[in-house]
Amino acid sequence: MFDKMKSLWDMQKKMQELKRELDGVTFEVESRDKTVKVVMNGSQEVKEIKIQGNLADMKNSALEAAVKDTLTQALKRSHDIAADKMKSVTGLNIPGLM
Repeated sequence: MFDKMKSLWDMQKKMQELKRELDGVTFEVESRDKTVKVVMNGSQEVKEIKIQGNLADMKNSALEAAVKDTLTQALKRSHDIAADKMKSVTGLNIPGLM
């Protein structure tokens, strides 16, 4: 019983450490046309969104598509980072866990 509780306690500590690591990892993703840049951390918090270029020359639909696609790429990258970190903590490869 105490061994199981200790194991759970150790896992909780590891998960808290993992969360701190993910909070500290930041990365950038840029749209294909270079108009939108998203800065996100490993915990999927958007830190910054930059829109470059002349907005007067852009169609709303093009800007909306660039923002959506860039955010989607950033979320996928954060999932990949979390999965890699989780694998290093648990030794398991569980896709979609984080």
